[in-house]
Amino acid sequence: MRRPSRIVPSVGQESVWDYPRPPRVERVADRVTIRLGGELIADTRSAMRVLETSHPPVYYLPMSDFVDGALSDTTGSSFCEFKGAARYLDVRGGGLVAAGAAWNYPNPSRGYEALADRVAVYAGPMDECTVGDEVATAQPGGFYGGWVTSRVVGPFKGSPGTMGW
Repeated sequence: MRRPSRIVPSVGQESVWDYPRPPRVERVADRVTIRLGGELIADTRSAMRVLETSHPPVYYLPMSDFVDGALSDTTGSSFCEFKGAARYLDVRGGGLVAAGAAWNYPNPSRGYEALADRVAVYAGPMDECTVGDEVATAQPGGFYGGWVTSRVVGPFKGSPGTMGW
């Protein structure tokens, strides 16, 4: 499949086609929050984001910025050629459980050490994920964990027919 046409970003936006491969990790200045079951389960001003070609940013929050009991180990793992072996976590809030809706890299590969004590969460199963004052939506498809805001333009990998990008 041929690479799609890049959407030209407007002022204040980024194109995911300008993001690097291998991915880059960078600090986030904005407040990032996550709600589940009507409860605020994570709130931080210390998030990091991972930027990779064709993907909206994936936000990693410090584990310590989740409320007690919001994260628990579950089965499942995956491997990223860049970041290494990931483990999955269940996310709890307000009496709800989002099974396997979070992941982290306990022993990330060289260059990604900043992610070791941080967790990324799929936006789709959550009530709300915010970056600054904006509610983020889930990256298309069910595999990737990027958060889409008005600050990024695609097209984004994840929709049917995009696996070959």
